[in-house]
Parts: sequence; C-alpha cells; structure tokens
Amino acid sequence: MRRFSLWLRDNPIFADSVLAVMLLLLDLAVARDSTNLPAFLVFSVLIPLPIALRRIYPRAMAVTFMALSFCASTIGYIVGDPTVHGALLGHGIMLYTLVAYVGRRAGLWYVLALVADTAYGMALVSGFKAGDGAFLSVFFALCWALGEFTGARRAYDAEVAARLAVSDSDRERRAHDAVSAERTRIARELHDVVAHAVSVMIVQADGARFALRTDPDTTEQALVTIAGTGREALRELRRTVALLRTEHAPDEVPQHGTAGLAAVVQLMRDAGLAVELELSGELDGVEPEISLGTHRIVQEALTNTLRHAGAHPKAWVRVRRHPDHIEVEVTDSGGVPVRPEDRIQGSGLGLAGMRERMAVLGGSLEAGRRPDGAWRVYARIPLSTPDPE
Repeated sequence: MRRFSLWLRDNPIFADSVLAVMLLLLDLAVARDSTNLPAFLVFSVLIPLPIALRRIYPRAMAVTFMALSFCASTIGYIVGDPTVHGALLGHGIMLYTLVAYVGRRAGLWYVLALVADTAYGMALVSGFKAGDGAFLSVFFALCWALGEFTGARRAYDAEVAARLAVSDSDRERRAHDAVSAERTRIARELHDVVAHAVSVMIVQADGARFALRTDPDTTEQALVTIAGTGREALRELRRTVALLRTEHAPDEVPQHGTAGLAAVVQLMRDAGLAVELELSGELDGVEPEISLGTHRIVQEALTNTLRHAGAHPKAWVRVRRHPDHIEVEVTDSGGVPVRPEDRIQGSGLGLAGMRERMAVLGGSLEAGRRPDGAWRVYARIPLSTPDPE
C-alpha cells in the first residue's frame, strides 16, 4: 500500500485523471435536465480535462478551466440551456491547486476571476438562489483552507529536505576533510622518513668515499649504516603505502571555483537561508588549493549562519580577487539564535578548521560579531601558497 502511495505521488497525472473522470460522471448525472444535450455533452467532456494536468501545469490549467467555464455559460445562454454543469465544482479543485502549489497570490487572482465568472453566470441564468451562493462560498473557502494546509506542509517538507541535504553535504565534506587530513599526515610522515633516511645515506656515502683508501674499517661501517638505513626506510615506506592502500579516495571531486560557490549558495537557499552572492575578478584560474580554501570558507561560514543566525537568517557573500590575494567576506543578519533542539548539530570545530586551513595557505582569518549584532567572517588568501619546509 505504501509503495502504491509513493507511486501515486510520483505520477500525479494518474490520480488527477481519475478525479477528472469523476467530474465527468457528475456532469453526466445532470445531463438529463439539459435542453440541448449535444452542446451540453461537449462541455461535459471538455471541462474536466484541465483537472488531469492541474499539478503539472497549474497556472495554464487554471486559466483553461476558467475559460471553459465562461464559454459553457455563454453557449448555454445562446442555445437556451440553463442547466449548470456539475463539473464546474472543479473550480474548487483548481483554487486548491493554485493555493497549495503556486501561492496565495495566484489563488487570490483566481478568486477574483471566479467571482466575475459567477456573477456572469448569475446574469445569464435565472433562478439562481441565495442558498446556492452560500454553499459555493463555504465550498470555496474550504478549498482555500485545504490548499493553505497542503501548501504549508509541502513548504515544510521541502525545507526539511533541503536542511537534510545541507547536513548530508556538511557530513560528507567533513568526512572528505578528515580523509584529506589523514593523507596529509601520512604524506608528512613519508616525507620525514624518506628525507631522514636519504640524508643519513648521503652523509655516510660521502664519508665512505673519503675513507675508502685510508680507513677500510670506517668505510665498511659506513656501508653497513647505509644498508641498515635503507632497509629501515624501505620498511617504513611499505608500512606507509599499506596505510594509503587501506583508504579510498572519494569517487567525486568537489566542485570549486565560481560554479562551486554558486552551488553552495543555492544549496543554502533551498534550506531557507537568504543569501546574496557577489563575485568579482577571475576566480576560476587560481590554484586548486586556493580555490578549495575559498570554497570551504564560504561553505563553513554559511553552514554556521544557518545553524546560529536565527529563525529567518540572511547572509551576504563577497569574494573578490586582487592582484596578489583573494578576499572572502561572509556576513549574516545576526538575530536571536534558534532553540538548541532546532539547530543542525555540528562538531563545534568550524572556526578552528577555517583557521587551520588559512594557516596552511599562508592566509589570515578574522571572525567575530560586529557592533550591529551581525556575524562576520573575513579571510585573506594569498594567490601563491607557501612552500613546505
């Protein structure tokens, strides 16, 4: 049953087609009262058709349904048939659809058009009762209220899904950073092992070369030392390579540069964070390490804003390239933090991680609250990364 419900949700045209058939049957039930059956049957078929596509093209189908309603009233008046189509109850379905899937403004425009269409029908058809007007008012009010509830539920589900996407992205990023940090540690260890061993071997080889003719014992000891050092270095290399082979690099390389920044901003917007992005200068031609550092600073700062800047946070991201450095500035609107139980939980090491990344890149980072209550993260990244010692 659950699988069928999920299938219906993914294939709305099926359920809406069933709804359109039900309106057709309702219209055929009152067809016996028609004084011009052929014209009535034509509109009995046409009027429910937009219902089948209401969730795929809500605005277009609402306009089409309203136009068919107007034409049905006009043709009925011309041919002298006062019978009201039962399928016109689909107005309530269209009103619900617009409020739930498009918004209140579209629903309000449809209500205004509905009032005009109803007044037009009352002017053409005699015998319209006040009780009918009361019934229609209550019916359309209920449709609006149901649309409001469904729209709010859909917006809530969309925000939850977006926040989960941010949380998953943040978790994957931290896992990627953890793997990168471990690989960096292993690489440094490998460098230390190789550099130490090679240095010892070079010194011993130079000594053996000078003592080769005059002091065979010293030469022999130097060669023994060289061999032992080489074997120890080989063991360390094998151990380090074995460690590297136990880890697997991520299947996907993170997207950096302007496209990556835009993707991060869009991800945060989907999660409910209003973000303005300003980019200046050529940001796609910098070194991968600097591009990655810029990307991570923006990503971490926006994630912290989403966690801590209140119920309706706003953020401004400015990334500028200068001749010798890149400036990254992320500010938010501040505000009263949300309750702890409502926050997306993190590791609490975001600022420390950003400062460590800036230290590796030879840049600087400033983070703190401004006098107006806003939080500001400012990073200055030189365009040439420092050479490792």
